[in-house]
Amino acid sequence: MIDVSSSRRKSRKAHFTASSTERRKIMSSALSKELREKYNTRSIPVRKDDEVLVVRGSLKGREGKVVQVYRKKWVIHIDRVNREKVNGASVPIGIHPSNVVVTKLKIDKSRQAILDRKDRSKKGEAMQQV
Repeated sequence: MIDVSSSRRKSRKAHFTASSTERRKIMSSALSKELREKYNTRSIPVRKDDEVLVVRGSLKGREGKVVQVYRKKWVIHIDRVNREKVNGASVPIGIHPSNVVVTKLKIDKSRQAILDRKDRSKKGEAMQQV
């Protein structure tokens, strides 16, 4: 296991030079209350085709489907969350995943495996059996 430093300088360097796979984990979003109860987990790495609700910032209350997870810029692009440029072109507004709540998950085999692994109720049962 890698030692973790409490140095601000080293923490920032580790964050901004993180690889794409590390960024995936850092770019996690909280689950809505309903999903949290259903899957017994608080957060999950956000993914294209998940439906999210913006809960912080000037775009608070906007809902939509994740169109792109832009790991290089640490943002996600959401359907219908755009702004008009001066020349009339429409560009997506980047939103950090920590500012959104996942309201609907796109579930496939690997995503289900992640949820099963993270299921806290099963961990509690396993501890009681020991």
